[in-house]
Amino acid sequence: MRTNMNDYIIPNATHIGHIHLKVSNLERALKFYRDLLGFELTTMYGDQAAFLSAGGYHHHIGLNVWNSKDAPPAPAHGVGLYHTAIVYPTRRDLAVILDRLLQANYPLTGSADHGVSEALYLNDPDGNGVELYWDRPKEQWPQHPDGSLEMYTRRLDLEGLLKELDTTK
Repeated sequence: MRTNMNDYIIPNATHIGHIHLKVSNLERALKFYRDLLGFELTTMYGDQAAFLSAGGYHHHIGLNVWNSKDAPPAPAHGVGLYHTAIVYPTRRDLAVILDRLLQANYPLTGSADHGVSEALYLNDPDGNGVELYWDRPKEQWPQHPDGSLEMYTRRLDLEGLLKELDTTK
């Protein structure tokens, strides 16, 4: 039986599988995604593409220079990807990556408490936006009186986040 176009709702278990980025310099992109953020390299296609993973998946991030080798960054005020969002399992994991970024003197473009999550923002070496975040447990998500989510953008206490490093795993 075919579905009615007006009645379709995407299945609950659906998720975003991976992102594939055009980069200008593959080795520079690998230094960011593999060496700084800690993704594992799963395979290379010669010197043209790389695939990276967290936790043994075939790939969460694809990088290629097929149509972009040595190209300038995409314009900030045009259509395209706003950012890639990478979710960490715990608040402590977000604190660990914040500490790595600070130790590497890698610049953040922002940070925020969104009520449902806490997030760090930065750009990869090609100027692609990257959000690193963790979700609060669903039962802690703020809600409006009508039950809809109350997402907001407030200052994230980075020092408080870093105190997560003082706790044991």
